[in-house]
Amino acid sequence: MRKLAGALGLLLILSALTAFAIQLPELPQGAKTRWIVQEPEEIVSYMVFDPATVRNRLPASLRFITISELAQDHIRWATDHLKTYPGHGDWGIAFFEIVRAGRFEIDGRALKLKKGEAMALWCARVAPSGKARIEVRGRPYLMLNFWVPDRAYASYMCSKGHFAQFGSVTLKQNADGRWRGSVNMKTVHLSVECECVGDVRHLGSGGMQTFFPPANSRIDDVVIVSFAGHKERLCGPDTHWTVNGTHPLASAMFLGDSTLQFGYTLIGGAYNR
Repeated sequence: MRKLAGALGLLLILSALTAFAIQLPELPQGAKTRWIVQEPEEIVSYMVFDPATVRNRLPASLRFITISELAQDHIRWATDHLKTYPGHGDWGIAFFEIVRAGRFEIDGRALKLKKGEAMALWCARVAPSGKARIEVRGRPYLMLNFWVPDRAYASYMCSKGHFAQFGSVTLKQNADGRWRGSVNMKTVHLSVECECVGDVRHLGSGGMQTFFPPANSRIDDVVIVSFAGHKERLCGPDTHWTVNGTHPLASAMFLGDSTLQFGYTLIGGAYNR
């Protein structure tokens, strides 16, 4: 009994330490839905893009953050980029990720991914344009694309105020340890391969983000998320993103190191704008 009590006590301590380590910021009141993501694995990269290629997706209440803005704030990579590409001053900044998750659930309905299936997300940094009053929690993003490999679930997400589209997306780790991801659609064919290098880095993340749907989506709600617990490993120097097609992604430029991120928890919900 004494050994059992000791083991139970240790479990309680570990649970408390885990809860302390993953402190999710509190979401605002009034969420219309409940979104939870756990056990994710994703290849992530930042990119710059020509805003003219996605102008029809930008709501009047938002504007793209530009490379020039960041350069004026003395962000090193932005100033370096403009030295090489002086014509990119009005280009936007975004991230792209291919992700799978052990649990992806909105209002109790789970997305059930088949072996090798994944989702892909392309989001641009934005700011309020001054034409409308918008409440933003954390860093704001415009969702340019969110591809889900299940038509019915993509429709369900939209009905809940979470922008999504059907898309053929894969992410898998092969026997050689390399991660391979792809997006295959009529207008875009994208692929990436990541061989992780170096140690696992604990980012100590804990924050919030606000995601706005594109102007042509017929969705009025915004999604606010709270996250904590990111871990990551760098993708090796031979990592390369290949993109072909007529989609705006084909003219974007991937920047810096790609990473494999995992280990975090995300909660969120849809809110009236």
